[in-house]
Amino acid sequence: MEEGQEKVCYYVFRNVRKGIKKMIDRVKQRSGDALKHALKSLWMIMPMLLAVIGLIGLFETVITPEMLKSLFNGSTLREIIVGILSGGVSVGQPFLSYAIGGELLHDGVSLYAVTAFILSFVTLGIVQLPLEWTLFGTRFTVLRNLLSLLFAFLISVATVFVMEIFL
Repeated sequence: MEEGQEKVCYYVFRNVRKGIKKMIDRVKQRSGDALKHALKSLWMIMPMLLAVIGLIGLFETVITPEMLKSLFNGSTLREIIVGILSGGVSVGQPFLSYAIGGELLHDGVSLYAVTAFILSFVTLGIVQLPLEWTLFGTRFTVLRNLLSLLFAFLISVATVFVMEIFL
C-alpha cells in the first residue's frame, strides 16, 4: 500500500472505532436511565402490590369456599348477575381483578361469574359515578355504564362459549 492509502485506511478505521465506542457509551447511558426509570416505577407501585397481596390473603381468610358456593349456586344467569354486581360495586385496577378472579376460579366459582366480575370490576364503577357525572355529564355516564353492563353480560357468555369450543 502506498502512504496515502495507509493514511486513509487509518482514518477510516479510527473514525469507525470512535463511532462504535460512542454508540456503546450511548447504549450504556440509556440502559442506565431505563433501569433507573423501571426501579422508580416499581417503587411507586410497591404499595399497590403489597395491598393486592394483603387483599388476597384477607380474601382467602374471610371469605370461605362455602360462602362462595352459596352465592354462586350453579344457575348461569344468577352467577353472571352476581358477578356483575359484585364487580361493579368494588372498584380497582385490572391486575387486581385478575388476582381475585384467579382465586374465585380456584375456589370453584364458574367462568361465567368470574368473567362477568372481571369485566364489571374494570369497566363499571358505582363508587366513581359522582365524579364521572361531573366530568362527562349524566347522559354519557349512564350510557357508558349501561353499555358496560350489557357487554359484561354478553362477553361473559361468549367467553365460556368459545372456551367450550376450543377446550
